[in-house]
Amino acid sequence: MNNSPPASPTVQRVLRGELCTGCGLCASVSAGIEMASLPPGYNRPVGVGTVSVAEELTIAAACPGAVVEPWDAPERHPYWGPYRQVMTGAAVDPAILFEGSSGGAISALLIQALRSGLVDRVVQVAPDPDRPTRNVVTVSRTHDEVLNRAGSRYTASSPLQHIMAVLEDGGAAAFVGKPCDVSALRRLGRVDPRVGRHIPLALSFFCGGIPSHDGVERILADMKVDSTAVTAFRYRGRGWPGNCVAETAEGSVEMTYARSWGGFLSKEVQFRCKICPDAVGGVADIACADAWYGDDDGYPSFDEAEGRSLIVVRSEAGERILRDAIAAGALSTTPLPIGEIDRMQPSQARRKRLVLARMAASVLAGQPTPRLRGLSVIEAARLAPLRETVQNFLGTLRRTLRGRRSRL
Repeated sequence: MNNSPPASPTVQRVLRGELCTGCGLCASVSAGIEMASLPPGYNRPVGVGTVSVAEELTIAAACPGAVVEPWDAPERHPYWGPYRQVMTGAAVDPAILFEGSSGGAISALLIQALRSGLVDRVVQVAPDPDRPTRNVVTVSRTHDEVLNRAGSRYTASSPLQHIMAVLEDGGAAAFVGKPCDVSALRRLGRVDPRVGRHIPLALSFFCGGIPSHDGVERILADMKVDSTAVTAFRYRGRGWPGNCVAETAEGSVEMTYARSWGGFLSKEVQFRCKICPDAVGGVADIACADAWYGDDDGYPSFDEAEGRSLIVVRSEAGERILRDAIAAGALSTTPLPIGEIDRMQPSQARRKRLVLARMAASVLAGQPTPRLRGLSVIEAARLAPLRETVQNFLGTLRRTLRGRRSRL
């Protein structure tokens, strides 16, 4: 596949500003665009043909690198977004709890949605059977398929790459993806009513950003594992948080979550994620996260513990599926004051309050930025210490100008 730029002015602008999330929406909308893994290992659109005017209008309306769906809800928090209910919880089924990345809440909700008949399939990301460190988009129709594909996948993914085919197939599908993926899906629903008819449930999670494929290659190098010999790769899970595990024909090698994420993957996160105004799944029906326990210094502890999910219910549809899951004995939950999330997810709070400073630096450097409204960016920025704001403004400005010079 060549690396020609897509024949879409919106996508070209997004790529120029390093605003692409790699969601795959544009490639699903237009046959003139395909997704490819480009150095250093992010999924990016490439041109393979023409893009019609109608396709361009759809891309412009929905691309999360161009526009972000607002938090249109009366009850919302500047960091944590719209909410109807906030709680911690865990899957009651020990197998779901074990396989999930935290308390298994997303998997339990998806399985309940299938069991109840709310949906007939689940669109989700799973390990690529040919390259287990990478991701593919799959459709799950059974309890076992959802469970076998459970767990976090900390590398590039394009969950919307085939979303138009999902809509054409009809029926009722649940969708689970990154916050930017759900934002794009909601935007698509504004111009394509099939989204509302055929996707009655959209789940997301608090996202720390998308690392490149190079990040996992560095993990494998540290493990002294040949990437071509990997038969299975788990970023975490099977415990909370669970270890990063590479399996080969000769056995398995493990690395702690704290080291794999903190020492490798977090250093490979794409630029768009660093200015994300909604990394908490604010427009999903339900968003889940790790309900970390704090250590003695008030920071999240990554010591192994019984899995526990943070569950933020954001819509009426979310309330219904959660109520069904609790009534069916699939989830156990405990109410949580929303302010307690600050202790569980301090890095998310920090990123949100710095979005305005980082965006301002990008604008000053002449870089394109996404169109934002109704995302509490200004309210969150008011909560940032001045020193933190100035440091991030200057750091983003230096980084952006340096990147522009390198492209000249």
